Formats: sequence, structure tokens, C-alpha cells
Amino acid sequence: MPRDLDHPPRRFGTVTLLGAGPGDPELLTVKAVKALQRARLVLHDHLVGDEVLALLPPGCEKHYVGKESARHALPQREITALLVRLAHQGHDVLRLKGGDGYIFGRGGEEAQALAIAGVPFTVIPGLTAAQGAAAAAGIPLTHRDHGRALVLATGHGREGHPLDLDWSLLARPQQTSVIYMGVAHLPAICAGLVAHGLPAHTPAALVERATLPGQRCVDGTLATLPALAAEAGIQPPALIFVGEVVRLRSVLAPAQRVAPAVR
Repeated sequence: MPRDLDHPPRRFGTVTLLGAGPGDPELLTVKAVKALQRARLVLHDHLVGDEVLALLPPGCEKHYVGKESARHALPQREITALLVRLAHQGHDVLRLKGGDGYIFGRGGEEAQALAIAGVPFTVIPGLTAAQGAAAAAGIPLTHRDHGRALVLATGHGREGHPLDLDWSLLARPQQTSVIYMGVAHLPAICAGLVAHGLPAHTPAALVERATLPGQRCVDGTLATLPALAAEAGIQPPALIFVGEVVRLRSVLAPAQRVAPAVR
């Protein structure tokens, strides 16, 4: 059937789901920088720093839709609805998330809604926080002698639901477990891992504000980390690392040099 030229189909806008990495703007991918530089309308999250936002062009329209613990600028369902509505109005939208949107960033939920609504979208992955924090703190995520598997988990359940982790998976030996958004539940997480089989002396660490100038790392064991973190006043955003690879930090961190900034 020939297309009705008198009534051409309305053009939907497109949505770019972009991962901004763990914080350091120099860890952005080349594709991410190009997308930032041509953006005109941006919805950005709490963990996207000012240095990343500074890469947006003058006149770019920015909307903060960040989610902090117990404080959301917009509930997730409203963010998703806003993305669909703006695209249906013909706007090209850059959806900017910290880390990687498909790793505990709810990017999958947003992509699913866009697909159902018929909105074309592009996904630009970012360096996830676990990779950035591990590299910056001197903790290899895998090592043939200490960690032959890697598990990423979230220590923060859905709003109103109790903490419910796959303890048997997280407590396996010879692996590295990285737990996102778990600072508020750190004592319960450490106790749960011990209760499900990991020795209390298993190395564990917290990395706060990874890759940023204020980065801090506290390392100890499952038995000692909660008290050490409380004494240091560790606050989100921070990641929990559990496994024998954490022990390598004492060797690697003192020898590690920060790569010079590119100007």
C-alpha cells in the first residue's frame, strides 16, 4: 500500500541511554563524549558529577532526576514515563546515568519501556563502578590465585522490602563479590556472609567516591570492616569488596601511581 504523502508519519524522538562511568570524566568513552557534546536535552542522575555535565554544550536543557537513599527527585516510574513522553513529542533525549546503565542503573527497565512504546533508542555503555573502584584502589577483580569468578550484587532492595541477597552465591570461596549500594546494610551483609560459610577473616574493603579526588578505601575483614567503616565515617556512594583479592591491595596500592590528567 503506498504511503499517504499528505499525512506523513510523525517522527518520534530518540533516546540515548548513556553510562557516564564511575566519576572521573577522563574515564568516559569516546562515544560517550561525542554524545554529550551534541546533546540538547538531558535527564541526569545523582551520581553524574559536575565535570561530566560541564562537557554538555552551552544552552543544553538539563533536568535532574536523581535518586538518593530515601530521597528521589522523581520516582522511577515517573522518570520512565517522562522519557517516553518527551520522545513522543519529538525530542531527542540523552538519559545520563553514573556507571553503566545496565548494571544496577535501571537502564534495562527504561529500555524495556521505550521498546514497548515504540521509541527508538541507543545504549552507550559506561565503565561500571566496580571496575573503576577496583582499579583505583588496587584491588584486582579477578586473579588466578585468589579470585576465579566475579559476582556483582546490589545490597539495596526495592523500596519497602527487606534485604534479600543470594547468600549462598555470594559466600562461595575463590571468587570476588562486589556489592553495590550496601553501606547502610554493611553489618548485616558481613554477618550474613559469615553465617553462610565465609570465614570471618575473609578480606573485605569499602571504596568510597571511587576515582574522584575524595576517594577513600577502608580494608579489613568481614569481622572488622563494619567497625572500621563506622570509625572512618564512610558514606555512600561506596562499594563493598569481598574476597582474597582484597589482600593484594597492601602490595599494589603503595606501588600504584595515578595516571596524569590529559589536558
